[in-house]
Amino acid sequence: MKLQPLFRKLHRTLAPIVLLPLLTTAITGVVYRLSKDWFGLSRDQVHILMTIHEGEYLGPTLEPFYVLLNGLGLLWMLVTGSVMAFQHFMRSRKSAKS
Repeated sequence: MKLQPLFRKLHRTLAPIVLLPLLTTAITGVVYRLSKDWFGLSRDQVHILMTIHEGEYLGPTLEPFYVLLNGLGLLWMLVTGSVMAFQHFMRSRKSAKS
C-alpha cells in the first residue's frame, strides 16, 4: 500500500480526535500569556487557564497521559500533514513541467 493514502486516512481519522485538545491548549496558552504580559494580570488571576492548558483538572494520574497524547497528536498531525503537502507540491510541480 502506498504511504500517501495511508497517511491521508490516518490523518483524517485522528484529526477530529485531537482537534479539541490541541485547540484548547493553544487558546489557553495564548490567552494566559497575553493576559499576563499585555493586561498585567497576576499569575494567580490566570492560574485557571494554566490548569486547563496543562490538563491539571484531570488529576495527577491522567495529567501526564493528557500531555503525552496531546504532544504525540500534534507531532502526528504535523508529520502526516507535511508529508501530504510535500507530495502534493511535488506532484503539482511535476505536472506543471509536463
